[in-house]
Amino acid sequence: MRFFPIVFLALLSPVFAADVFVEAPEHRENAAIPRGTVTKMPPWESQIYPGTVRDWAIYVPAQSKPEQPAALMIFNDGHDYLGPKGNWRVPTVFDHLIAEGAMPPTIAIFIDPGHDKTKEKPQSAWKNSNRSLEYNSLGDRYARFLIEEIIPEVEKTHPISKDPELRAICGASSGGIVSFTVAWERPDQFRKVLSTIGSFVNLAGGNAYPSLIRKTERKPLRVFLEDSTGDLDNPFGNWPLANQQMFAALKYMKYDVRFDLAEGYGHNSMHGGSILPEALRWLWRDTVKK
Repeated sequence: MRFFPIVFLALLSPVFAADVFVEAPEHRENAAIPRGTVTKMPPWESQIYPGTVRDWAIYVPAQSKPEQPAALMIFNDGHDYLGPKGNWRVPTVFDHLIAEGAMPPTIAIFIDPGHDKTKEKPQSAWKNSNRSLEYNSLGDRYARFLIEEIIPEVEKTHPISKDPELRAICGASSGGIVSFTVAWERPDQFRKVLSTIGSFVNLAGGNAYPSLIRKTERKPLRVFLEDSTGDLDNPFGNWPLANQQMFAALKYMKYDVRFDLAEGYGHNSMHGGSILPEALRWLWRDTVKK
């Protein structure tokens, strides 16, 4: 298999220097373009993470055809990406980019971490949930959860491409590292990663990735990393430094990688959400038949 790596390092302009979300045209709903549908799915009880239940939803583009399998993109901490007035607004951005031809018709799965099904649902998906175990741990368990449980459930009603080049996964913070872990463990299933403010620090051994990347034969992955100079610095590690080390290792191994590092910003989705349309264009380039 041949690889054609492209490497980017972008230091964003001062317009992104403050903790503000900068709305792009693709973040705005447009009645003139086809609009996909978002369906909230019944809570999912996992067998791979026994005793847990989780919320999830799926987006199906207006261009979806029963006879033509769609591309796939999974969003960890999925609820955060759905809000029509939030920093991501993924369904609206997808509507724009699919209509434009910047990405193929793509089904999106928005999935939250699991929580103990015998207890009341946590007020925050980031607290009192199974999130740290699922997202920060290395290994293939979370990948198996997606591949063996969630994707087959969606395929019961919507055909999804088996081509790993047409499968992407995205997340922020610990959702960013688990996105990389899924593709790292199963490049036969996922080959595109979008990680923002990724937690590539020692929460559960994720700080090992730069060394592992340098010592492992290159895998057929395309990786978009985003972080900011004002991200976290605590006993687990320095987030901006960890992301720079990830980028350096991927660049050294000639991966197809881009790293957007913004000035300022804290550990939030302001900058990652602002550049989401640009990131998706880069990630899905060359996948649409013109």
